Amino acid sequence: MKTLDFLNDISIYQHIDGYRVSVDALLLYSFVRLKRIDYLADLGAGCGVIGLLLAKKYGKARVLLIELQEGLARLAADNIRLNRLEERVSLIHGNIIEVSGRPEMAGAFDAVVSNPPFRQLKTGLMSPKDERAIARHEGTLTLSQLLRSASLMLKHHGRLYMIHLPERLPEIVLKMRQNSIEIKVLRFVHSYAHSNAKMILIEAVKGAKPGGVKVINPLIIYCAPNTYSQEVLDLYKTG
Repeated sequence: MKTLDFLNDISIYQHIDGYRVSVDALLLYSFVRLKRIDYLADLGAGCGVIGLLLAKKYGKARVLLIELQEGLARLAADNIRLNRLEERVSLIHGNIIEVSGRPEMAGAFDAVVSNPPFRQLKTGLMSPKDERAIARHEGTLTLSQLLRSASLMLKHHGRLYMIHLPERLPEIVLKMRQNSIEIKVLRFVHSYAHSNAKMILIEAVKGAKPGGVKVINPLIIYCAPNTYSQEVLDLYKTG
């Protein structure tokens, strides 16, 4: 069973009981602010929401969605057609590690985005639904594998955008550097203005020199219990 939902300026099908789009996807989409993108890849695209939103935002960009799970890949294919983006958005149902190793993928992308599995295996609560568990835990794709794949696919000075857990930032810095990627912009995400950061948005550059990291103003999700901040509300607006 699936639902038809409307998000910003796209329509999307989602499984009722599977992995569903959260605010994370919108935060990552809004964090991408390059003036121009010609070729972009979404690694672990799920139902395709981030890639589709960016295809709308960058009207001439070609976008590649890569998704391992068959059910989510089918949804992504449906969503590409639903939004009439077949000419610019393509889909590969496959393993990111294998796809990134194809010769035609090497250094081909201006930007790569990823809302990856946050948690290592045996940490956090495991979902009883496989679709959610694979999306949230590093059972099929580790952080090291993701960053190696992104590095292979990015052009020199191409940009990687991802959202992750702030407690894993030291590990992210180390493993990015091992793959010739350097963090350049950070934005911490808080549930409330007075709470600790729950997520972190990262912009990194392949082949850049270390240093020069810019930490921009924090993003606050809620202004009161069950009430989104104006910045988050603006992300959900349609039209």
